Amino acid sequence: MQQNQSDFLDLIADIGGTNARFALVGANRQAYAERTLACADFSGVTTAVAHYLRTVGGPRPRRAAVAVATPITGDRVEFTNSPWSFSIEATREKLNLERLLVLNDFTALALSLPLLQPDERRPVGAGEPVADAPIALIGPGTGLGMSGLVWSGNRWLPLQTEGGHVTFAPADEREWAISQILRRRFGHVSPERLLSGPGLVNLHAALAELEDWPAEDLTPADLTERALAGTCPHSRAVLDLFCGALGTAAGNLAITLGARGGVYIGGGIVPRLGGFFDRSTFRSRFEAKGRFSPYLAAIPTWVITAANPALRGVAAALT
Repeated sequence: MQQNQSDFLDLIADIGGTNARFALVGANRQAYAERTLACADFSGVTTAVAHYLRTVGGPRPRRAAVAVATPITGDRVEFTNSPWSFSIEATREKLNLERLLVLNDFTALALSLPLLQPDERRPVGAGEPVADAPIALIGPGTGLGMSGLVWSGNRWLPLQTEGGHVTFAPADEREWAISQILRRRFGHVSPERLLSGPGLVNLHAALAELEDWPAEDLTPADLTERALAGTCPHSRAVLDLFCGALGTAAGNLAITLGARGGVYIGGGIVPRLGGFFDRSTFRSRFEAKGRFSPYLAAIPTWVITAANPALRGVAAALT
């Protein structure tokens, strides 16, 4: 007996601290009906899913896979940079699903990396990937995600990490002074406190205090727009600091994982910076590791330019 197309229908989602991206996957495993919803418009996962499914119509999915911007440690999911929380099993029952897979958002993004086409990534600097060597992933957005891939001999295995919450490593006296200002405010200073959307705001406030100029009430988008337009030297200084510190963090991750297969930069911020990022100190700071500088100089770094690539990784995790 021939099975109906709807028997293969899956729901996939990538939910961050700001946006929730949804799509459907049919028998051919290609995503369609992609929609992006603002998390602030909904009380939680189930209301956002219900709205999405009403919008696209058609048969109800039997299975779902959801990537979330938080660690998965049990049935209860608490978002790091969002008030949303949910029980995996209760949500599966409420949505009448046979299966609900929940994975970390950067685990999903890591799974998408082997699926990217050459024109969906932009190189920054030189270096050539070593076949089957570990691959690293770092990405500033609402938070700072880190992950990677390790080759098992027949498939890529993703790493589930929370590297954005380790201790920030300043590379010079100016960054050390900024870290001390942020330490007074937060206690522990992680890379995420600087290398994220809120991190840009933190950098702006700390640099204003350090250099004694008035801090304005600016959003991350305000800061990046002013810096890219060249209309605000303070915003430019913030973005310069951001790119350099991201280079150091990416270099640390590459050494930690032995990521000679390359380092990918994702998230919502860097792909929007274009040539500014390419001309920044990111790559020089990435390589600035003393005796290990030649090791890092041989590792390629790429900015992910694909639209919503994590959804591909979510779909791959559900197969």
